[in-house]
Amino acid sequence: MTRPKACIPAAIALFFVAPFVAEFLLGNLTLKLLPALIVLEPMYGGGALIIREAVRGSNRGWPSIFVLGAAYTLIEEGFVDQSLFNPDYLQLHLHLLEPAWIPALGISAWWTLFMFNLHVFWSVAVSIALVEALAPLRATTPWLGRIGQSVAAVVYLLGCAAIGSFTVKKDHFLSSHAQFLWTGLLCAAMIVIAFLLPRSHPRTAQGTVPAPWLAGAIALIFGVFVLVVPPKWNWGAFAAMAALDLLFLGIVSVFSRRASWSPLHTFSLAAGGALAYGLHAFFETPAVGGSGAIARVGNTIFLALALSIIAIGAKRTLRHTSLAPVE
Repeated sequence: MTRPKACIPAAIALFFVAPFVAEFLLGNLTLKLLPALIVLEPMYGGGALIIREAVRGSNRGWPSIFVLGAAYTLIEEGFVDQSLFNPDYLQLHLHLLEPAWIPALGISAWWTLFMFNLHVFWSVAVSIALVEALAPLRATTPWLGRIGQSVAAVVYLLGCAAIGSFTVKKDHFLSSHAQFLWTGLLCAAMIVIAFLLPRSHPRTAQGTVPAPWLAGAIALIFGVFVLVVPPKWNWGAFAAMAALDLLFLGIVSVFSRRASWSPLHTFSLAAGGALAYGLHAFFETPAVGGSGAIARVGNTIFLALALSIIAIGAKRTLRHTSLAPVE
C-alpha cells in the first residue's frame, strides 16, 4: 500500500492557525503582540501537527485527537507554563487557582478543567478541523512524511523548551516533584489510551442528524457558555462547566455515529467553536498586550480572518462532501 503524497500547504496552514486560534482569536493576546506568533507557533502549531499526523497516520479519528489533546494540555500547562500549579502565573495576579481549590493536589479544579476545554477543543480540535476543511480530499490522510513528522516533533520540543525557559525565568517557580511525576504519568496514560481506541470505520448507525448550521449553532452556544461561566461561582463554576462538557460530548457522540453525519457537520462544529472564541474576545480583558481600542481593533481583525477561513472551508467542504472519506 503506497503512502499518500505530502500536503505541505495544509501542514503549514495548521502550523499558523493553531496559535492564532489559541491566543489571538480568544482575545488573550492583542494585535500589538502579533509578532509573538513566531514564538508560539512551534509549540501550538507543532503540537497540533504531531497530534493530527499521529491520529490520521494510524487511521483513527476524533476521539483519539481529543485524548491526545488532553495529553497536550498536561504538557503545556503542567510542564511548560506550569499554570496548573503556579498560584501567580507570570506574576499577573489573576488568582487562577483560587476557585475550586484542592489543597492536597495544589490545583484548582475549575482552572484545570478550563484549560482542558481551551486546549482540547479549541487549540487542537477546532484548529485541526478548520484546516482539514481547507483540504477536504486529504482530511483523513497524513499530510507529512516521516521526515516532515520528525521535523515537526523537533520544532515542537524546541518551542516547549523556549517557552518553558522564559516562564521559569519570569516566575522563578517550579512545581513539586510529585506534581511533575503525576502529570507525566497522566500524560503517558493519555497517549497510550489514544492509540488503544478503535480505528476509524464507516458510520452505520441509523437516524436523523441536525442540519450542519444547527450543529454549528450548538457548538457556538455551548462554547460561549463555557467561556462565560464565572470563576467566582467556585465549585459551582466547575460543576457548570463539567455539565456543559458532558452534555455537549453526549450530543455529538450520539449524532456523529450516524451514517448521515457528514464532514460538513464536523466542520460546522469547529466553525461554531471558532466563532465563540471570536465573539467572546470582545468582552475579554487581554492577559498581556494592553486593552482598549487596540484590543478591539485586533478582535475585529482576528474575527474577520476567522470568518474568511470558515467561508473558504465551508465552500471547499460543500464542494467535496460527496467525495470526502467518512471516518
